[in-house]
Amino acid sequence: MEKERAYLDHNASAPLLAEAREAVIAALGETGNASAVHREGRARRARIEAARRAVAKLAGADPARIVFTSGASEAAATLLAPRYRMGRGEIRIGRALVAATDHPCLLEGGGFGPERLVRLPVRPDGILDLEALGQALAALDRDEGPPLVACHLANNETGVIQPVEEIARRVHAAGGIFVVDAVQAAGRMPLSIAATGADFLMLSSHKIGGPQGAGAIVCASELLMPAPLIRGGGQEKGHRAGTENVAAIAGFGAAAEVALQRLAGSDGLRRMQERFTAAILEHVPDAVLIGVEAPRLPNTILFAIPGMKAETAQIAFDLAGVALSTGSACSSGRVGDSHVLAAMGLGHLGSALRLSFGFDTGERELAIFARALAGLASRRPGRAA
Repeated sequence: MEKERAYLDHNASAPLLAEAREAVIAALGETGNASAVHREGRARRARIEAARRAVAKLAGADPARIVFTSGASEAAATLLAPRYRMGRGEIRIGRALVAATDHPCLLEGGGFGPERLVRLPVRPDGILDLEALGQALAALDRDEGPPLVACHLANNETGVIQPVEEIARRVHAAGGIFVVDAVQAAGRMPLSIAATGADFLMLSSHKIGGPQGAGAIVCASELLMPAPLIRGGGQEKGHRAGTENVAAIAGFGAAAEVALQRLAGSDGLRRMQERFTAAILEHVPDAVLIGVEAPRLPNTILFAIPGMKAETAQIAFDLAGVALSTGSACSSGRVGDSHVLAAMGLGHLGSALRLSFGFDTGERELAIFARALAGLASRRPGRAA
């Protein structure tokens, strides 16, 4: 008999929602190119535009300012670029500034080489060091062009939420462009591009229960836009060429509708976070809980078990029926320390275990996790008899 399992890795990829699956299947059953003017083409276009409206509503944005991409990494590669357009004119960006705890798709700097990339430190609680940001902006050579600052709204490992409104104020005061990675925040906390102060947001379908292979750039205006990363046809108003992945986009839109509806129940996520935390401390009283001093997403817990490597614990959890991770799934296959922990001054921990869950996570998953953790704790090195 197969062991009962608990999936607690929603920050890597949330389970596909039934509504999203139905939308994908319906779109796959149709024929036509969304750019065609015949009835079949118009039906495909209608699916894309319905999804655009749903994604825009989730992000508190104008549907006309949603650009669909293949995912957030493509969105980051498009936005972290040295060339932008302001109306008919071109803007040359001087340098890119990114937070040291950002996702690798931002941390690597996109189209900016190492000599034009500044990595900003964070405080021990994971919040961006605003004083360091101010100093870095003040030190820039204005003759190089305006700066571009990119930062996550909520960290994918710790769940720590950044003060993006204040960051935006400082960036705009310096004449810069502000890009916010809202991938982990979408569907887990209220989201509005106007409230963040960002010029652009990045979103990902599969983080909110949609299919993999779809993402979006959310724009504050249509006046300022990055140069297209993918050139060709006129899809997405010329901002992203290529025949649209209608099925994935339709699934993205369906997931966005559900995500917006579920936000009213975010208190349930917070209560589940408290119960998982209590289970951790019950079985591992000396566990190190990371990021708890700062505002966090209600679905994320990052913790370390002293004396045990996170990679070893992750394998033990998997064998016991629990799927969780040691950090960003984009770094899977590469054994190494967490750059997030290192940036927070916790490099001595090496890595930690990330537990992330969703609105459908309940007593069953909690019981499986607690049982697995109890077994793991009983085998800890140096445990007293």
